[in-house]
Amino acid sequence: MNKPLIVIFAAICLNAAGIGLIFPILPRLLEEVTHTQNIAPYIGIMTALYAAMQFVFAPVLGALSDNLGRRPVLLISLAGAAIDYVIMAFAPHLWMLLLGRAIAGLSSANISVAMAYITDITPEDQRAGRFGLFNAMFGIGFIIGPVLGGLLGDYWIRLPFIAAALLNACNFLLALFVLPESRTPNRQKINLAALNPLRPLRWAFSMKGILPIVLVFFILSATGEVYGTCWALWGFDTFQWNGLWIGLSLGAFGICQTLVQALLPGPATRLFGERGAVLVGVACSCVALVILAFISQDWMVFAIMPLFALGGIGSPALQALATRQVDKDSQGQFQGVLASAVSLASVVGPLAFSTFYFVVQKDWPGAIWLSVVVVYFIAIPLIIFSTRKTRPVKI
Repeated sequence: MNKPLIVIFAAICLNAAGIGLIFPILPRLLEEVTHTQNIAPYIGIMTALYAAMQFVFAPVLGALSDNLGRRPVLLISLAGAAIDYVIMAFAPHLWMLLLGRAIAGLSSANISVAMAYITDITPEDQRAGRFGLFNAMFGIGFIIGPVLGGLLGDYWIRLPFIAAALLNACNFLLALFVLPESRTPNRQKINLAALNPLRPLRWAFSMKGILPIVLVFFILSATGEVYGTCWALWGFDTFQWNGLWIGLSLGAFGICQTLVQALLPGPATRLFGERGAVLVGVACSCVALVILAFISQDWMVFAIMPLFALGGIGSPALQALATRQVDKDSQGQFQGVLASAVSLASVVGPLAFSTFYFVVQKDWPGAIWLSVVVVYFIAIPLIIFSTRKTRPVKI
């Protein structure tokens, strides 16, 4: 593997680790700076703020990289991430934590630039393999992040941020001295209208034929946000887990999910068909969530992790079904619409689930998982309707 790819993959791994790093320690950190134990709404706000900054700035950084070059945009984002973690390591007030999380979301929007860089330097016949490595590095980072955050956070709640700042600083220096520019900047005037993150969604609402599948992606993506938002709170409220156990549980889920995604989607699709694989995945998630709502022993959480991870077997099949909703000339635009829906769900989901958790936290924390089951049941008819065989739409 050449040096530029090593730098890019390291940046992706660190981005994912940064997302997961904060999950185990965020409840205690917010209690420290807000001086209150009712911190569920604050967690929702911070998670949504991170996603909102990604949503807004991913197209901006992508356009800037076309205009100025990939290298300067990546360097600025890596430096911004290192500075952000320093801010969060020593922030004594809530507004400083919010500012740091906003900077983190902005700098993590460089994923679009990293994808463009890989495309620039990779022959077409090798892109699928390198994008597979891209996803693998993101998965590895998301496994390492929560475990590292929980382990270091139990020594000092600010220590994970210092570690992340040092890692990002090292990655910045590596990129500064090793990463070449991958393309000649076009220096053309940026089309400001193209930077509107809501623009693709306007196309979705104007094309009634694709709106149901877009809504499915929005709903399922929103349900996925409940874990990052409420898992640490629920683990502490139900089992009095410390940061290490929260990190280990998230890491265990990440490992199970990675194995499932790597090994089972193909066989599941052949066995059940594409729509069947989606519905089986939803069923597995619902069964695991119902068990999770009622369990009283923490070892049972780890016992049902494989069942939990099986909920992801339908994701590739849903992607395949979605591509059949539009003709081959509209695939790029359609994928942009789906990406916008997923990003918007990452903003709405944390706010909704953190609010609900705040309501049920004292009486029954496990009710949060039943709320996800309810959302899944609402989505099932929409999944069946949106994946029926129809003539592909031209956007």
